[in-house]
Amino acid sequence: MEQVLSVENLSVSFDTKDGIVQAVRDISLQVNKGETLAVVGESGCGKSVFCRSVLKLLPDTAKITGKILIKSSDTEQDIVHLSEREMCKVRGTNFGMVFQDPMATLNPVIPIGKQIMEAIRLHQKISKKDAEKKAVELMELVGIDDAKNRIYQQPHFFSGGMRQRCALAIALALSPKILFADEPTTALDVTVQARLFDLLKEIQKKTGIAIVIVTHDLGLVARIADRVAIMYAGKIIETGTAEEIFYHSKHPYTWGLLGALPSLALKNGELKAIQGMPPSLLNPPQGDAFAARNDYALAIDYKMPPPLFSLSDTHKAATWLLDERAPHIEAPRYTQKNSL
Repeated sequence: MEQVLSVENLSVSFDTKDGIVQAVRDISLQVNKGETLAVVGESGCGKSVFCRSVLKLLPDTAKITGKILIKSSDTEQDIVHLSEREMCKVRGTNFGMVFQDPMATLNPVIPIGKQIMEAIRLHQKISKKDAEKKAVELMELVGIDDAKNRIYQQPHFFSGGMRQRCALAIALALSPKILFADEPTTALDVTVQARLFDLLKEIQKKTGIAIVIVTHDLGLVARIADRVAIMYAGKIIETGTAEEIFYHSKHPYTWGLLGALPSLALKNGELKAIQGMPPSLLNPPQGDAFAARNDYALAIDYKMPPPLFSLSDTHKAATWLLDERAPHIEAPRYTQKNSL
C-alpha cells in the first residue's frame, strides 16, 4: 500500500512557566493513500498536538524533533525544519484540516464562496471565474444544496452542520493528499454527525484522499476507520486494523476504552470507567505511564517503559503482558466479538 506520510520518532514539547511539557513522545506512524486512520485516546493524551505538529500549526514555544516525511511515488520530503513561509506552500496541496469548531476556519463576515475562492487562488494561478466555478463544485461535493446561490452567503446563514461542511470544502480546495479531522463533530447532534461521516467516506471514495481523524469516540471509529492508533500520555500504546483493536486488543488501556462503550452499558447496566487520571506530562513516570491505573500492572511496569511488541504485520502493542516472561492474562470478555 502506498504511503503518503511517515512520522518517525516524533516528539513535541512545550516550554511553559511550570517547566517542559512532553506532549508527544517518540511517535512513529504511517498513513497510507485512501485509508482512514483514527487516533484515539482520552483528552490530554496528545492527539491534537500530534496532528497540529504534522501541519506545523503549533505556537513558538513548541519544540519538534524527529522526522515528518511527505511521500510520493518516487520522492519524500522532511518538513520538520521548514519555515512558516515554506510550510504555506506545502500545506494546501498535501494537508487539509477540519477543526472542532468550523468558525476557527471561517471568517464570519466574508461570504463562504469567497473564502473558498481565496484558498484556491492563493496557491493556484486561476481566474476569478474559474475559481468561483470550482467553489461551487466543492460546495456541491460536500452536500450543500443550491450552491450557486449560497456561495454569496456569510457563515451565519448556515446551520452548524452546514458550516462544518463549508470548512470541509475549504480543506479540500487544493485536493490535499491527507485530510486531518480533529473532533469534527463534537458540537453536532448524532444525526448530523452520521451524515457528515457518511459524506467523508463518500468523498474518500471519489478522491482517494487519506483521512486522519482525532476522536475519543470508539463507536465512531468502529464505523469509519480502517486502522486505529491508541494514544496515552503522549505515546502510541497500541496500533492495528479496526478489527484487531476491537476484537483482539492486547493493551489494558485499550480494554478500558472498550469497556466504556455505551453499547456495553446497554447490556450490563453500567459503564466500566477507567479509574484514576492520566499522569502529568511535565514529569512523566519512568515506567509505563498507565501503570498506576492498570489492574494488570507488573512490577516492571513501574520501572521501565515497555517496547512496542509486534503481534502481526499491522498490530503492535506496548505492554509488558506480551513479554514471554509475563503471566498469561485473558482479555476481558467484553472485548470479544460477540460482546461488542
